[in-house]
Amino acid sequence: MRRLRDRLRDVYGIPCAPPHGDPLAELILTVLSQSTNDRNRDVAYFAMRERFRTWEQVRDAPVDELEQAIRPGGISRVKSARIKSILRAVTDNERPRGAPAAGHLTLDWLSTLSVPAAEAYLTSLPGVGRKTAACVLLFSFGMRDVPVDTHVSRVGTRLGLFRAGAPFEELHDTMLEITPAGEELELHINLLRHGRRTCHARRPECGACALARMCPSAGSFDAG
Repeated sequence: MRRLRDRLRDVYGIPCAPPHGDPLAELILTVLSQSTNDRNRDVAYFAMRERFRTWEQVRDAPVDELEQAIRPGGISRVKSARIKSILRAVTDNERPRGAPAAGHLTLDWLSTLSVPAAEAYLTSLPGVGRKTAACVLLFSFGMRDVPVDTHVSRVGTRLGLFRAGAPFEELHDTMLEITPAGEELELHINLLRHGRRTCHARRPECGACALARMCPSAGSFDAG
């Protein structure tokens, strides 16, 4: 993993993304990122925050108004309903001992929990899976978790890091186990970059890949 880290670092550098401390924003941003690119996600997010100034306003907005606000992010009907469901659940759901009582629309208290406890709470929310939970914990608090999206899954499987056909739950467990402590964010971001720029789903650019010499899958794809 350190050899892999070093080769990715040579190509993409060391990402700088200190924890921003806003878990609720990260959670909703991750929902908006589904099935779209980063630009459309950001346009949808900022349009929503300009129209609805507080999370309470987002939660209580008519679903058609929220859908209209986030339309640039795609599948806005599904996402608007999911966002409202998540915000209602954050407000109403029972919380672990030591957290603020239900009724407060905040997730700041997650920073006081262990990673497993914080992950368990997040994945109890409607439509929130391991990848989304890991994004919230890593990017908001710098907690030890590693999101595995389709790019990281694809690159890692081709490199032999993951068992072929493994479910995402197993992929997350494996990635966390093999990632050196403190390098979760760097490896996630650089593997994601590599999947987007070189190790494409249909036509990976093996001839131009900095990882080709350590990749058992290199050259096995039809160049045509």
